[in-house]
Amino acid sequence: MNITRGFTGRPRVHNPGLPPGQYDAGDEWPVLSAEVTPDLAPADWALRIDGLVAEPRTWTWEQAHALPASAYEGAIHCVTSWSKFGVQFGGVSLDTFWDVVRPHGSATHVVAYSHTGYTANLPLADLTGGRAWIAWEYDGRPLPSEHGGPARLIVPHLYFWKSVKWIAGLRLLDHDEPGFWEGNGYHPRGDPWEEQRYSGDGDEGNG
Repeated sequence: MNITRGFTGRPRVHNPGLPPGQYDAGDEWPVLSAEVTPDLAPADWALRIDGLVAEPRTWTWEQAHALPASAYEGAIHCVTSWSKFGVQFGGVSLDTFWDVVRPHGSATHVVAYSHTGYTANLPLADLTGGRAWIAWEYDGRPLPSEHGGPARLIVPHLYFWKSVKWIAGLRLLDHDEPGFWEGNGYHPRGDPWEEQRYSGDGDEGNG
């Protein structure tokens, strides 16, 4: 996925749920990855949360599944201009994990990283209040590996490059630290409604 300002797609149809510059992908779910899809079995998956937290913790697949279940149903939006509606992800709300590790008051940002080494930065505020999930189901079935299975981060109110595939961990910091695409010119926050595709786009005061 190379950086280009020449985003093109299908003709735009009026839809109040579409952020500016997006089109409805319908039944399609394009596969876009910065790295080769890993062969990662659920038994080999784990999630680590550390950094500015009171109790750093690692969850195995079984331990994560023992937490209270939560789900997201709605839309997702990709920076390459497609949006997909009526998606259903199942997993656990990140708020449940925060309750265990207890972020320090000085924590302001998070670096999310995958089992492949990919990273994305996010404001901590975008990962609280029922707005982010660790998901391992899509439409009632195991999340396909090409879409981030066995588990991925879901942050649906931001462009989907922030929803890190094959999620391995979250590190809490007291400062912003650019991830893979952010270090290559993408916006530090990525709000679709502000068209925050690249550094300098939209209102960076939100991030």
